[in-house]
Amino acid sequence: MTEWGYPPSSEASSTVALVVGELTANAVQHGRVAGHGFGLWLALDMAAGLVRIEVADAAAARRPPATPPSSSPEGESGRGLLLVDVLATRWGSSPRHPVGKTVWAEVPIGRAG
Repeated sequence: MTEWGYPPSSEASSTVALVVGELTANAVQHGRVAGHGFGLWLALDMAAGLVRIEVADAAAARRPPATPPSSSPEGESGRGLLLVDVLATRWGSSPRHPVGKTVWAEVPIGRAG
């Protein structure tokens, strides 16, 4: 994000870091397959003012729900996709070939300052 003009202390960098953290944590917790890691890609679309985040893992059968699950206030987990849903313009998942899935989110970042 710094290379794109968004310092670590900016709201855009903080938001992207939070979404990356949630999606990668889900990949580690729910997408782990023995012998396989996960991949992370970020792409800047300056015209749209978005950063696209993609996290790929090898667990094709463990796709996230179309809408975030509700979570109890006392629960220790279950809020990650709720945060992604609030912070991202849109998000979803798609099959990854030859194996696995990619979970993606598009986060609005505004203009670099």
